Amino acid sequence: MTRRRERPPLLPVVIAAIAVAAFALPLAGLLWRAPWSSAWDELSSPEALDALRLSLITSLAATAVAIVLGVPLAWVQARVEYRGKAFVRALTTLPMVLPPVVGGVALLLAFGRRGIVGAQLDKQGIQLPFTTAGAIIAEAFVAMPFLVLTLEAAFRTTDRRLEEAARTLGAGRGEVFRRVTLPLVRPSLIAGAVLCWARALGEFGATITFAGNLPKTTQTLPLFVFLKFEGTNTDAAIVLSLVLVLVSLLVVVGLRERWLTTR
Repeated sequence: MTRRRERPPLLPVVIAAIAVAAFALPLAGLLWRAPWSSAWDELSSPEALDALRLSLITSLAATAVAIVLGVPLAWVQARVEYRGKAFVRALTTLPMVLPPVVGGVALLLAFGRRGIVGAQLDKQGIQLPFTTAGAIIAEAFVAMPFLVLTLEAAFRTTDRRLEEAARTLGAGRGEVFRRVTLPLVRPSLIAGAVLCWARALGEFGATITFAGNLPKTTQTLPLFVFLKFEGTNTDAAIVLSLVLVLVSLLVVVGLRERWLTTR
């Protein structure tokens, strides 16, 4: 005997439909106002290509920085017990909820010419604000928590008996980590890295505050979109906004299950 399907209550369905519309309407607005006839011309303009090239360079470099720093951090947070662990976790995830402009101000006070570290770097002739390196640091600061959170959950749930078996067979800690632990968490590492890259690609507030909006130096695609939207070329802003929306949508759809299972 088949069980009759129960109709859902009307009120939650209506509210859910309104919520979906609230998400869909802004995208629909972009699609409606997009200048499809001149879209390719806007995408292939020298300024847009420079911004796109710089965005790819800075976002990929920021992801690399996040991997180098974030993988050990995620492992320590998952495997090592120490005092202040909850504080460290809160500190390393703070950029996810911190207003990006505030993050940019904080970076200036840390790495600016009069900052805590920046003053010493300036004596060595190293300047980070308003440089491409500064844009990379700003993007890594904002995006790295996505990688750390994803990997920390993976390290915590990995079957450690496999690592212990490798140790009993004579493998050192480094070899166990490279040949056993990393392969076990590779799907989460890839998912976290892609999420990190997507967040770095779309970073705006911390970048413009710490690195500025200098063409071919720090003017990434989101900053270029803002400049065009504030100016007279809204068509370019709409087309490039759609590019960023498409990238974000592909990442969310492609990694949705991995992200949900590693939370």
